[in-house]
Amino acid sequence: MLSEPTRYAIARSGLCQRKEKGYQRIFSRSPLLSSASAQWKDILVAYDYFVPGQTPDTCIKQHGIGIFVDVPTPVQTERAIDGKFRREQVSQGDIIIVPANTWHRAGWDLAGGAIIVGLQPQEFLRTIDETIDRDRVELIPYFATPDPLVHQIGLALKQTLENPGKVGRLYAQTMTTTLMVHLLQHYCAQQLVLPTYSGGLSRLKLQRVIDYINAHLDRDLSLHELAAIVQISSHYFVQLFKQSTGITPHQYVIQCRIERAKQLLMKRGAIVADVARIVGFVDQSHFHRHFKRLVGITPKTFLRQINS
Repeated sequence: MLSEPTRYAIARSGLCQRKEKGYQRIFSRSPLLSSASAQWKDILVAYDYFVPGQTPDTCIKQHGIGIFVDVPTPVQTERAIDGKFRREQVSQGDIIIVPANTWHRAGWDLAGGAIIVGLQPQEFLRTIDETIDRDRVELIPYFATPDPLVHQIGLALKQTLENPGKVGRLYAQTMTTTLMVHLLQHYCAQQLVLPTYSGGLSRLKLQRVIDYINAHLDRDLSLHELAAIVQISSHYFVQLFKQSTGITPHQYVIQCRIERAKQLLMKRGAIVADVARIVGFVDQSHFHRHFKRLVGITPKTFLRQINS
């Protein structure tokens, strides 16, 4: 199945390159779905349905995570990672891990769908608490391994690619942060025990974040910019913010947008489509769905009741 390897000039290419060039060099095609145009900094998430074939011997700059989400029939695969060769059976829910700067090639005999995640090493490290000795962080290669949590994250990421207007990068970055923390805790050369904190953000820090969110509701807010306000890692920001508010940053932003929308709809001459855009909803159906979920009625019904 797997022919004699040729080390192509694509060595040291990157999955996160602009317009998926690194991906194209490895798989000789563009993915069916991709985050390349979504401004998810230092992360590429792609979905593709692969026909039987093989990849060249490749070494990339990013950590590569394969999450097999559409594999109705187990796929016989031959894979070489960092010089180690294995024939294996890949099934639904399996993952593979190819650390940055590691040679990898694979061949497979049946079609199947997978999420491919490319993570910049510096992004990987930025996720964790500053108290961790970063020299100890060494992601190691893994052949096909079942992992239910990563599989669920893969399905969620696929959904974000299928509905780019419905889910912003704040949600996507929360998912990839959860993925990176899980990888750090379970797939490193040395087991990392991340410290836990309680009590949430201080009142002052929480207010700074809330003020920033309310001042920028029209923007596609990122997890990193919110965490930077209080100068902590994205992982701990999500953890402490939820302790303080009871919900995730993504859920909080949605609530703020709906509250702002209600205020705007009360103004004379309000137009639902304009209000949706002003409060940061690119997709009107997304706006309608969240408005009805949180308010109990649609924006049009709310507007009609205000004007009656």
